[in-house]
Amino acid sequence: MGRNNQQYRRLRRRVFEILEVADVGDRASRLFDISLLVLILVNLLVITLETVEGLTLQYKVYFETCEAVSITIFTVEYLLRVWSSTASPDFSHPLLGRLRFMCSPLALIDLVALAPFYLPLLIPIDIRFIRVVRLLRILRLFKLSRYFQSFQVLGNIFKSKRDELLVTLVGVLGLLWLASTLMYFIEHDAQPEAFASIPATMWWGVATLTTVGYGDVYPITTIGKILGSCISILGIGLFALPTGLLASGFTEELDRRKLKQAEESKTCPHCGKLL
Repeated sequence: MGRNNQQYRRLRRRVFEILEVADVGDRASRLFDISLLVLILVNLLVITLETVEGLTLQYKVYFETCEAVSITIFTVEYLLRVWSSTASPDFSHPLLGRLRFMCSPLALIDLVALAPFYLPLLIPIDIRFIRVVRLLRILRLFKLSRYFQSFQVLGNIFKSKRDELLVTLVGVLGLLWLASTLMYFIEHDAQPEAFASIPATMWWGVATLTTVGYGDVYPITTIGKILGSCISILGIGLFALPTGLLASGFTEELDRRKLKQAEESKTCPHCGKLL
């Protein structure tokens, strides 16, 4: 009995190691990562090609076959990840550990990416809603975050700069509301259709603050033009703040990774002591 438990744990641990990002020299894990990476990219390509009407009619069978095979593989992968997650110290509890793993961001992305296939089978829903649910397939793009460090770097940057980015977001939303409100009261009488309400005016506010300027809605009164000019100038400075924050975050994250690599290179891989 004890021997069987030991074999079970070894098998679970090995499955966990294969499913995680490959370590140096682990060919099985590396092959799995590359295979799943190719499958995800093929899925994204199919999602794109399905929007071309001629291709959809001509290659419908191939697209459906690719979707069925992908769903089968992704489902098995998800179930194996849930089963083997208890091999990690963070999810060691047989029940609560697996529930915690299922609530982790990457596991939720995996689950939601499967939803477009299984929801119509489990719940009788309107065909229009099925089309909306199928849009969730684009979340398979985020499955790539398991295999590219760039996604992890971006996550670390947003996490480290979340307070500053939140303050900037509040400032942008506040300025958008203020500009749209003022412009509504200034331009409503002159252009009741273009500036019908404050929410409708926010479209002008977004286009102006981001300096896109589509030109479909614009002020015609003198005061409105003056306000629009001021908002455009403020928008340039305000939207430059997140760029600076993310740039500094990239620099800090890269410096941190270089420092970590330098420390690891001075440490013995066997005993962990400094060389």
